[in-house]
Amino acid sequence: MTTSVLFDAQGPRAKQRNVLYTVVFVAALAAAAWWVLSSLAEKNQLDWVKWEPFFTSPQPWETYIWPGLQNTLKAAFFALLIALPLGALFGIGRLSDHRWMRMPSGVVVEFFRAIPVLILMITANAAYAEFTTLATEDRLLYAVVTGLVLYNASVLAEIVRAGILSLPRGQTDAAKAIGMRKGQTMRYVLLPQSVTAMLPAIVSQIVVIVKDTALGGAVLTFPELLASVRPMSANYGANTIACFTIIALIYMALNFALTSFASWLEGRLRRGKKSTGAVVGAAPDGGLEVIDAPPVKTGGTDKI
Repeated sequence: MTTSVLFDAQGPRAKQRNVLYTVVFVAALAAAAWWVLSSLAEKNQLDWVKWEPFFTSPQPWETYIWPGLQNTLKAAFFALLIALPLGALFGIGRLSDHRWMRMPSGVVVEFFRAIPVLILMITANAAYAEFTTLATEDRLLYAVVTGLVLYNASVLAEIVRAGILSLPRGQTDAAKAIGMRKGQTMRYVLLPQSVTAMLPAIVSQIVVIVKDTALGGAVLTFPELLASVRPMSANYGANTIACFTIIALIYMALNFALTSFASWLEGRLRRGKKSTGAVVGAAPDGGLEVIDAPPVKTGGTDKI
């Protein structure tokens, strides 16, 4: 009987219990699926006439789904483009040794992280309507992006701070020992190493940004992907279930593509760290300069 580092190997009784639990769970899941499908069939929601427009005509895709998807991607892209550097700035600011930088950064992060993103969108929309002359379509986009930026920048700031603090203290000590200043230590030592640790959490937040654009459609009537369900269902004979199913599948495909790309990127970064290195030398102005150098393989190991 073999054992694992985390737990002992299962005995005969434990294996029988696990098989029983699996059978019960699969049976319960099948019963729930049957109940849902039979209920939908009784309400005529599985009739082909309600699903046919999505498979036989490009009109619902061109008129409703594609414009909504474009607005969703546009809002998510601009929100991420602004929130990521802003979050990195506030996250590094919270780690500053200067109180005048650390305290305001902490207040801003904690304040906007505590407020629901929906309230931020509504407040931003009211402010833009009161103090600007933006067109309605632009105002709604700006309000959604503003709410997403304020909330997600504060969350990303905590991700950046946690990622940097997760590194061993020896990294900072080694940088100080060779004469690096604080800015150089952060730029050349801490941030590059913490990227791979932060990447899964950052990708999870990107998925949250994409999904939270639906709040703008539900409350502010921003014409994003989920908001296309209402006019699409009204135009094709109250096929609400079919519309929601198609939209949900699009969200799943989009988020799966994001997470798959992030997994590939994380693996590439980790492999790159095993085969590349950098040395710190003197710059012409008397400071320090990081010089990348390719590895030289000797005896199965990488040496600079």
